[in-house]
Amino acid sequence: MSPIPRRSLLKAAAVAGAAAQFSWALGNQNAEAAPADAEPVTLDWLEDGGLGAAPGSTVGVPWPRGAHQEGQTFALTDADGKAVPVQSWPLAYWPDGSLKWTAHAVSSGSGKLTLTAGDAAAPAKKVTVDRSGGTIDVSTGVITAKIGKSGSTIVKSVTRGSTEIARNGRLVLLRQPEFEDGDQTTVKTERFDGVVSDVTVEQDGPVRAVVRVDGKHRKGDRSWIPFSIRLYFYAGADSFRMVHTITFDGSQEPGKASGDFIRGLGVRFTVPLRDQSYDRHIRIGGEGTGLLREAVKGITGLRRDPGAAVQAAQYEGRKLPDPSTWDQRVTTRLQYIPEWGDYTLSQLSADGFTLRKRTKKGYGWIPAGGGRRASGFGYVGGVSGGLSFGLRDFWEKFPAQLDIRGAHTDEAEVTLWLWSPEAQPMDLRFYHDGMGQDTFPEQLEGLNITYEDYEPGFGTPYGIARTSELLFWANESTPSAATLAEQVEAVRVLPQLAAPPRQLIKAGVFGKGLFAEPDRSTPAKAKIEDHLDFLFTYYKDQVEMRRWYGFWDYGDIMHTYDTARHQWRYDVGGYAWDNSELSPDLWLWFAYLRSGRADIFRFAEAMTRHTGEVDVYHIGEWAGLGTRHGVQHFADSAKQQRIANTTYRRYYYFLTADERVGDLMHANVDSDETFLVLDPIRKIRTEPYTPDRHALSIGFGTDWSGLVSAWLTEWERKGPKWEKAKARVLSTMETIAAQPNGFVQGQGLYDLDTGRFAVADKPVVSVSHLSAVFGLGELCAELIDLVDMPKFKEAYLDYCRYYNATRAEQAARYGTHFGSLILFQGHSRLDAYAAVQSGDEKLAKRAWEKFYNSDGYKESAPWKTERLSGPATLVPGSEATWVSTNDTALYGLAAIENLALLGDRMP
Repeated sequence: MSPIPRRSLLKAAAVAGAAAQFSWALGNQNAEAAPADAEPVTLDWLEDGGLGAAPGSTVGVPWPRGAHQEGQTFALTDADGKAVPVQSWPLAYWPDGSLKWTAHAVSSGSGKLTLTAGDAAAPAKKVTVDRSGGTIDVSTGVITAKIGKSGSTIVKSVTRGSTEIARNGRLVLLRQPEFEDGDQTTVKTERFDGVVSDVTVEQDGPVRAVVRVDGKHRKGDRSWIPFSIRLYFYAGADSFRMVHTITFDGSQEPGKASGDFIRGLGVRFTVPLRDQSYDRHIRIGGEGTGLLREAVKGITGLRRDPGAAVQAAQYEGRKLPDPSTWDQRVTTRLQYIPEWGDYTLSQLSADGFTLRKRTKKGYGWIPAGGGRRASGFGYVGGVSGGLSFGLRDFWEKFPAQLDIRGAHTDEAEVTLWLWSPEAQPMDLRFYHDGMGQDTFPEQLEGLNITYEDYEPGFGTPYGIARTSELLFWANESTPSAATLAEQVEAVRVLPQLAAPPRQLIKAGVFGKGLFAEPDRSTPAKAKIEDHLDFLFTYYKDQVEMRRWYGFWDYGDIMHTYDTARHQWRYDVGGYAWDNSELSPDLWLWFAYLRSGRADIFRFAEAMTRHTGEVDVYHIGEWAGLGTRHGVQHFADSAKQQRIANTTYRRYYYFLTADERVGDLMHANVDSDETFLVLDPIRKIRTEPYTPDRHALSIGFGTDWSGLVSAWLTEWERKGPKWEKAKARVLSTMETIAAQPNGFVQGQGLYDLDTGRFAVADKPVVSVSHLSAVFGLGELCAELIDLVDMPKFKEAYLDYCRYYNATRAEQAARYGTHFGSLILFQGHSRLDAYAAVQSGDEKLAKRAWEKFYNSDGYKESAPWKTERLSGPATLVPGSEATWVSTNDTALYGLAAIENLALLGDRMP
């Protein structure tokens, strides 16, 4: 969702080909696959420009079952056939033990790269990790970072050769204990420092090293706000990447002014300075690749001219000639030229930044410029070396800030503020007083008017998290303008290698046959492709028009539109932030998988970072649960598996090997324990129910789909609990299939110790329109392809066959119909899947009939936007009043899957 400077947004043409259509009836997918021809895979960069100034990139590549066995090594070559050093490791395995996903890290490359089985070339400068001393020393062959094992210093030093570029890298947090409205308040803050509790080397080269640092922020006897930092180093790089995660564990009570209000959250380094102040340089990123380019002691624009060559050298960041060679009218008065030691760039909204500077503490600030959206990049140093630094999604996740302090002294201090101390404190208090909703009946009445499921004490931020990404370069001298521009671009859009859609389709991952490359070969197909493009573009534009930005908000979208106000219902209960309702995450990832489009990837990436962190609890009593859609991401009292669903994280993890997302998925392995803590349907139960470890009520739809996705992923990854996870996958599949009505039974009593559902004595019909729209269909397609369990396949196909059937057909099969259902268009993809699996011509016909002529979006919809401007709306833009996020997610997934499965059988 970030703007992409000097790079192509769309690479669809580069990956387009004939749409891959699977055979009409797939037949027995569970037969053992013969070893596939492990053909080379051509990898390409999502955007133009290759690796640029980034330290490196890691990509996930899928393989057909049987193509490669565990222990296989891989080689990489560029377009000229030259070997490119690569570090490879397994990400996931097929049930037969062959490699399903592999990860590959590179620290060089600008064009297409070819991955083949073979021996990897060794980098000329390897990454090495030394754990033997009091620090963990990581060398890229160009720079060396000493990482602290304890205390408050995360990075003790960063050196390049014999020159120390930075030291004392640490985390800072400012707490404001009281937040009063009004104009007579006293603001007090206290500083907490990040203190290390654990350090783990996760990878140690030769191309990529990863060090994880965990701890909390501490002052005196109090420790709070847990952090998890990962530092990434690549062979031959002069830079490193930091992935910074915090989890909120403070207290903020609605209606109270006192509490744990974060006033500032930052990463700070000390930068030693050795050069004369006229040879020290400040660079601060503005809009695009724009820069403030100044020296601490400027010798341009003076009343006396030191000479054009001297002025040009200073502007370019080169070492100045000896002052004795300058015009002596300047040289003899150097002491009277101010030294500017302090700079601050504040981005307090998505629409404006200000830049100011001063000579030193205690003296007045002067404005130094401003603009709309800063890149989040800066540099301080001199001709003998300096530190470049950048915060990704700087303006998108406002309020952010960059500080340089003391550049006129022997040591400058750099702070990248993830939450600017110049902004209002981080206010996470619940937004209303309950309005008398003290009982379940009253809360259900509230649900019936605002669609918000309120319950006292449930709208808490305790346990939500946020991840940020930072980059640092240890430069041997002040970089040239061209190099600085490359560094800025790496901060704004981190280069990412990608496998092409045809490889994802060939490998059969994420549900074999569920997606195919875009195909416009017929008018009907072209029209659907146009509609898919329209919907994505509309949401991308709405993010900008509606300013869906901010530290906690960026990455999410809104649920429902208010046509009267020409505004999304941002302040109306359950109609506000979407929080993954009906799987827009899934729609976006499937849209990327089939197209390879960079803009879709970046949108989905931002959503995955948000929904996996902010909409889910990571510590506390609700750890492992997510929060239903609402005005605040944590506001609704429905804390459920369907939002914490591992399904939504799998795509980004397997495509990038991102360790943080891997953490989130592993943390969900024991999420079945959450059903002991909270009954997700406590407000609507008609019979007494007390959670029992051996008889937990768990639904086969939204509940089980969240659980089984975590178990399947742990099993595939061979994580620490993979054997337990595998057993849970198989035992729950078996006992759902054994129910009198299979999936139509609706729910069962689950035993936490055995991992099995009790088989009910009598058949029950309990079908919800929500059961299959949180990834159940996609997961079942994966499971049926992976696990040879005919009874489970039969039970799932039966559910697919009868959801969109007539009431008479439902009653004939189950003794009674399914009641009042909706979301038929979204469920047409279940018809399509069952049609292909069974070869049923009538089901194939019904899939398209329900897609075109039931609910959701129809061909008769406008499929265009209308322009908006004042006074009807806050800012000029557009609206499509007929669009809702529920319908968009369901249409998107149904269109993509129906085209892939039944594109050759369209009416």
